[in-house]
Amino acid sequence: MEKEDLSEIMRQHPFLAGLSFEHMQTLVGCATNVRFADDETIIHEGQVANKFYLIRTGRVALQMDVPGKEPLRIQTVGPGEILGWSWLISPFRWHFSGIVVLETRAIALDGECLRAKCEKDPSFGYEMLKRLSQVMERRLDATRLQLIDLYDTAARAGR
Repeated sequence: MEKEDLSEIMRQHPFLAGLSFEHMQTLVGCATNVRFADDETIIHEGQVANKFYLIRTGRVALQMDVPGKEPLRIQTVGPGEILGWSWLISPFRWHFSGIVVLETRAIALDGECLRAKCEKDPSFGYEMLKRLSQVMERRLDATRLQLIDLYDTAARAGR
């Protein structure tokens, strides 16, 4: 796919709404088109995080490992959302696993490439940080709600 096409696809993604032309061109230089099959693991908790994904189609379940139990599903992300923010924050390790629950098409953005561009252009870096901070807040809220539900269920079972 030509870069112009990729740029247009990216421009339509809600995460990038209102992004300046210059910043969009910076992102396109780090982007590739990807596809994942059902049940494929895209990211694995604890492994090195060097990408993030603009989800175009499909669904990906975010889950965390719970020792001695089945993985806990925190949230499911789909079209118009992103997968991954750990590429931005040292030590660059995934905090969740991402398992495809419905065949997924996405734009993959290379984390090392983006970190270098964020360092070189502080206004671009700040723009990425503002956008990713909103995603982090939503993921933390989803995790908090899941934990409240988990502990509430455990407390009721102990009565």
